[in-house]
Amino acid sequence: MKIISGTAHPELAQRIAREMGIELCNAKVNTFPDGESFVQIEESIRGEDVFIVQPTCPPTNHNLMELLVMVDAVRRASASRITAVMPFYGYARQDRKDKPRVPITSKLVANLLTAAGVDRVLTMDLHAAQIQGFFEIPVDHLHSVPVLVKHLKETYVKDMTNLVVVSPDIGGVKNAKIYANILGTELAIVAKQRISATEVNAHAVIGDVQGKDVLMVDDMTESGGTLCAAAEVLKKHGAARIFAAVSHGVLNEKARARLAGSPIERLLTSDSVPMAFGDHVDTVSIAPLLAKAISNIHNNASVTHLFDL
Repeated sequence: MKIISGTAHPELAQRIAREMGIELCNAKVNTFPDGESFVQIEESIRGEDVFIVQPTCPPTNHNLMELLVMVDAVRRASASRITAVMPFYGYARQDRKDKPRVPITSKLVANLLTAAGVDRVLTMDLHAAQIQGFFEIPVDHLHSVPVLVKHLKETYVKDMTNLVVVSPDIGGVKNAKIYANILGTELAIVAKQRISATEVNAHAVIGDVQGKDVLMVDDMTESGGTLCAAAEVLKKHGAARIFAAVSHGVLNEKARARLAGSPIERLLTSDSVPMAFGDHVDTVSIAPLLAKAISNIHNNASVTHLFDL
């Protein structure tokens, strides 16, 4: 088995390799001055089971193209099987035609990966679970929920009876219900209206949060607009402590500034992307989870128990 890291998140690849007690495969991955990606595998991988760790987070187009180039290099080096380890799957929000004459880009990405030579995909917390169906190859879809819940219970909230799980919008209710079932709590919803890609107006709460500790949950946050707007409304409705948990903290500087000035005490997120950090952010590693999945895939063992929520 060989694990190869792209340039998107080498720290996560190193953590995975350490968990497995192996070294990363020697590979040269860099960019020419004109922006083209170049890859050279610097040791033999003939007949090896190769895992390429590369979340397609921002810069999305560059990281996706680099992954495709890496897959091509590995395939031409006669690897026996290629698994793309994509903890964050870019373009996942473009999963359907919600307007006339728009693409379904997450399906296009699936086609590109398959055409490049990927035999299997290992990913986590897709924006829409049905994206698995866009592939004609096996997809292992992991969840960060148990990892984030464990950190919340051990570090911040000891009394679950005073906790309410909140979906910051209607679309996230299914995800919030998973958290509520695991924690054994009530569920509430914040009604919002999106003004632009970065601006949100939250105006009502469905459910009782008066005097309660609140855990807002979402699959990802980028600008922090939805979470921070929802937190302000929850505070006005009497919420005590407010936490947030997101699978992918694709945080930009605007998001960090918003979080610093919001009622959110801590944002819990995974290290699926390298920009998941900040003064009010707890980053919990998913390296042990990914390492276990990689080991089981390599040994042709079941990974079903890793999906169990």
